[in-house]
Amino acid sequence: MKLGVYNAILHDRSLPEALKVIAGLGLSGIELNTGGFLPAVHVPTMDQILVSDAARDDYLGIFEGTGVSIAGLNCNGNPLHPKPEIGEKHAEDVRRSIRLAQRLGQNRVVTMSGLPGGEPGATVTNWIVNAWNSAALDVLDYQWGIAAEFWRETDRLAADHGVKVALELHPQNIVFNTADVYKLIELTGATNVGVELDASHLFWQQMDPVAVVRELGPLVFHAAAKDVRINTENAKLYGVLDNRFRRLRPEENRTNLGGDEWANEWPKDSAWDFVALGRGHDTAYWAEFLKALYEVDSEMMVNIEHEDTSLGRIEGLEVASKVLLDAARSVGVLAEA
Repeated sequence: MKLGVYNAILHDRSLPEALKVIAGLGLSGIELNTGGFLPAVHVPTMDQILVSDAARDDYLGIFEGTGVSIAGLNCNGNPLHPKPEIGEKHAEDVRRSIRLAQRLGQNRVVTMSGLPGGEPGATVTNWIVNAWNSAALDVLDYQWGIAAEFWRETDRLAADHGVKVALELHPQNIVFNTADVYKLIELTGATNVGVELDASHLFWQQMDPVAVVRELGPLVFHAAAKDVRINTENAKLYGVLDNRFRRLRPEENRTNLGGDEWANEWPKDSAWDFVALGRGHDTAYWAEFLKALYEVDSEMMVNIEHEDTSLGRIEGLEVASKVLLDAARSVGVLAEA
């Protein structure tokens, strides 16, 4: 099993500097962002790598002697978005990432299943949270038709390139739980599309990531280590579907999600928060998580995703890596150097 870091939190520094940070944490992998919601900061020569062996070899040379190797590519975005400036761009990022993975000797690309609009001609996405009425099921039927066509074609591309695409079970996507995974596979006949098991989004949905790993088994291709803390008193009042986000103004520091869509500010007294490993679930839980993943694939890649806003970039990685390494060693899934 390889433990590493998803590199978005280290986009503030060069790739060689990021590799030094990861090696210093005692980890051996870096999951590289290659498009979607975020730019490919650490793969600036992507266009050249796709066509030039020399460019590819120069890029791979950056990793030599560092003790850190590439542990998958990541292009999280919305490839089904009804606005072409978002959906078409993110879809092409998925395709480019699949081709890039083959060029770099990688076989895992992480992304999201995406979310279409609710009807023909829509310009905004429509996430059906609870389909208790017939109109909501009509929307889902329309959305699944779009999703099935895209992922059927993408699965063929992935198979042709010897790559497996791992979908993060992320709310505000058509696939966000175990039933959705099975439905996508049934509709598409996919062989090279499965799951990136990011525990965090399962926690706040009140799902058990260990149970999900054991249920999906070989459909789990890749994993992310990110924790969630439920703020019990706030959750009693607002529930886990708390929607009290604030729209950030153009002059404020904000993250573009494509086109003219931006991430909003998190509620101040939130019902739940993303936290570093160990601040929501203890080391013993993460040991069981790693053990379940190891039973599916002894070469599983598990990468820390740091989004704990109460901790600095390096501080959060230090907290998370200690918990992850302690958990891995306690169940014997990590070979010591």
